[in-house]
Amino acid sequence: MNAPLDRGATVVAAAALHADDVDRRGRFPAEAVQALKDSRLLSLMIPGELGGAGAPLADVAELCTMLGHQCASTAMVFAMHQIKVSSLVAHGMESEWHRDFMRRVCDGQLLLASATTEGGVGGNMRNSVCAFERDGDMFRVAKEGALISYGAQADAILVTARRAADAPASDQRMAVLTRGQYRLERSGEWDALGMRGTCSEGFTLSGEAPYAQILESEFADIASHSMLATAHLLWSSVWYGVASDALGRAQAFVRKEARKRFDGPTPGSLRLAEASTKLQLMRANIVEGLKRFERAKSEPDDLNSMSFAVTMNNIKIGSSELAIEIINHALLITGIAGYKNGTPYSVGRHMRDALSARVMISNDRILSNMSSLLLAQRIDARLGG
Repeated sequence: MNAPLDRGATVVAAAALHADDVDRRGRFPAEAVQALKDSRLLSLMIPGELGGAGAPLADVAELCTMLGHQCASTAMVFAMHQIKVSSLVAHGMESEWHRDFMRRVCDGQLLLASATTEGGVGGNMRNSVCAFERDGDMFRVAKEGALISYGAQADAILVTARRAADAPASDQRMAVLTRGQYRLERSGEWDALGMRGTCSEGFTLSGEAPYAQILESEFADIASHSMLATAHLLWSSVWYGVASDALGRAQAFVRKEARKRFDGPTPGSLRLAEASTKLQLMRANIVEGLKRFERAKSEPDDLNSMSFAVTMNNIKIGSSELAIEIINHALLITGIAGYKNGTPYSVGRHMRDALSARVMISNDRILSNMSSLLLAQRIDARLGG
């Protein structure tokens, strides 16, 4: 195991110890996040020249899976933080302010949150009602109806808004606001079916900061070049961790039942075999997606291509559906022992957490966007290349 993942063992242990309490109380996984900070894993992807580990996305995805085995909320907080880091690394290296901020993230192990949603845009993060209003070297922003996961616990928030007050809704930029530069007024509670520890409450955010804290790239480029691909791959890695742990519990149940009989396979054996093919498909989908993203980073034409967008969207759609199917198989295998809480075979939390996968960027919205892309793209019939 490489060094960053080796350091992750302490975090995984903390996540496992507190997972049930985090879920039951719907509280932030403070112990596991503190372990992430103590292990200096919040700066995992930041280049070494700025104080980070310079780790590839594949290492981050592996740690998301390891955490997902134990506590999906902790894994998702870690994934969402790293998605924000990826945007800074991909689009902030030419800005001295953002380079210095990444050094601060490394030094202080700052936790980054995202304010890309907003009331009045129908859930479409590629449109904004609010705007960055410039006043000399400063800007102001006020964003209503923003769903900000762990917003109250974050050390900084990356906020999207229209470039200026007279800009169209789709002409967006992204800015970093650090604690002390923004105010949060809670407008909605987070009492959810699953992913309860992400504390994804609604807020009205208002803030003021130096104009240099706005990234120069258009948010459309940030989204398509780094943010959405990273999100789909890391979220999928979280869901893979959740699904594989559920199937591991089902496997343990089948083994226990097999020791009681000598007249052939147990009733759950065939379902276990069927679910294992789905898990392998899910893993292959994610691994190939990570490789494709790494190749595309050095080929701008590919990164901007319709085929790349379709591939990343398919990974998210496929993973979100397969995770639920796998966990459902685990529930059918384990029966009442899996349905009940507090048994070694319980998969209720797994199922509740995985159900979020379809609505984190709605599958229907993604499929609607993909339907237009597929009209202009030839179906690739090759196995390789």
